[in-house]
Amino acid sequence: MENTVSKNRKPGPAFLIISYAFVLLAVVFTLFPIVYTLLGSFKTNAELTQGGGLFPETWHFENYRQAFIQSNFLRYGMNSIIVSVGVLLLAVLTTSMAGYVFARKNFYGKKIIFSLYGALVFVAMGSVTLYPTYTVLTALHINKSLAGLILALVGGQITNVLLVTGFVKTVPVELDEAATIDGCSQYRTFFQIILPLLKPILAVVALFSFRTAWNDYLTSFIISIFTPSIKTLTVAVVQMKYSVNAAAEWHIMLAGASISIIPILILYLFANKQFISGLTAGAVKG
Repeated sequence: MENTVSKNRKPGPAFLIISYAFVLLAVVFTLFPIVYTLLGSFKTNAELTQGGGLFPETWHFENYRQAFIQSNFLRYGMNSIIVSVGVLLLAVLTTSMAGYVFARKNFYGKKIIFSLYGALVFVAMGSVTLYPTYTVLTALHINKSLAGLILALVGGQITNVLLVTGFVKTVPVELDEAATIDGCSQYRTFFQIILPLLKPILAVVALFSFRTAWNDYLTSFIISIFTPSIKTLTVAVVQMKYSVNAAAEWHIMLAGASISIIPILILYLFANKQFISGLTAGAVKG
């Protein structure tokens, strides 16, 4: 009887107030940098560097025109789109296949490989991997091309593989068995039966990989040093901070950063439903 009462007991007002306060604080910390960037993009450089209010004294819309021209938005924006879409497609293909193999197939050393692979989530190599990555790209003679940049940014997709593996485990094994009985090969089973069912989690992978590739600066900067023609929009936006006179132009950089946010927002609007369902799917089953 006591257990039933405790289960039906509603949280008190103090708990609700604290919960809402934490949520509100998280929202403020998340949205403030974006709001500051958007509002700062309409200020003058002097107003930005001297501080002052959050809202600009005078709205300078010409900052966006100047940023669009200085960043060579059309050219470097196209580079970013090619790289980000390429990373997205490769990430979706490799993670779906790797996740399916880890979830469905049994092979020698599977547990050890999966454990070592999963342990890499907790290892932040960061810029340490840039030199060996660049060395491999140089050996393949693709270090000065967008293809090389795409391969460098695809990486191991560790977190995404773990997400797909967990999702595949929620798909009934009977589907594979029925396909095998009907004479389907394992490739046909995967591409025609399993892959369409992975759309929710693959939407998450697609959004994460596109965002990572679009926002990447360090890897893109290193690879494009000797080949400026493959420079991405993020690199071009950061380099806008300095004018020809080596004076920091923060207002132009913030305007360029605001422009570069648009493709990510558009992608999220299209993938919103699949993204949410992909994150929540499989939460009940282990």
